[in-house]
Amino acid sequence: MSIAMQPSLFDSPAVAPALGELGETVERTLLSEGAWVDVRPGWVAGSDALFSTLATDVPWRAEQRQMYERMVDVPRLVCWYGENSPLPDRILEEARDALSAHYRAELGEPFRTAGLCFYRDGKDSVAWHGDTIGRSKTEDTMVAILSLGEPRNLLLRPRGGGEASRRFQLGHGDLLVMGGSCQRTWEHAVPKTARAVGPRISVQFRPRGVA
Repeated sequence: MSIAMQPSLFDSPAVAPALGELGETVERTLLSEGAWVDVRPGWVAGSDALFSTLATDVPWRAEQRQMYERMVDVPRLVCWYGENSPLPDRILEEARDALSAHYRAELGEPFRTAGLCFYRDGKDSVAWHGDTIGRSKTEDTMVAILSLGEPRNLLLRPRGGGEASRRFQLGHGDLLVMGGSCQRTWEHAVPKTARAVGPRISVQFRPRGVA
């Protein structure tokens, strides 16, 4: 798949993808009820080249879901890589391993799976939710999101509804990690937008049994 994207002023498809440091470059925001969010802007240099590779090489698929009495299209393309599946680019395997090393003391286990979402334009989105299928329904855990391509807003709010209380604009190699009780006590969303925006790919790394 080939989709036009506005390149970053600080990046280029000609730059080979490479990971930056984590450590003290990661900034943590404490939420409520034991939830937190880490952000590391521009973690992947050469992210536009990685975006182009994934957009072309990943076997993207469209899904449908039941809504009331009819089936509707899921407003994004998806692809899932289980823990024994090779990832579509070596830099994603390096990213998974680097995240596992950085969060080993807190998480106590490695990141093992990768779910990819392709937001083709502003009409593609994901509604308010927490990743509470599996162990994260009852246990603290982490979900690490690597954002590539055009920046989009990721919103967070305490579970139970209401307006977003946290907003992060993510793209071009930015990293965001939701940890602690975040999946149980908070919700997140990538809303639709009427603005003219280009495509974005998110890569979500999760431990075993978290979906």
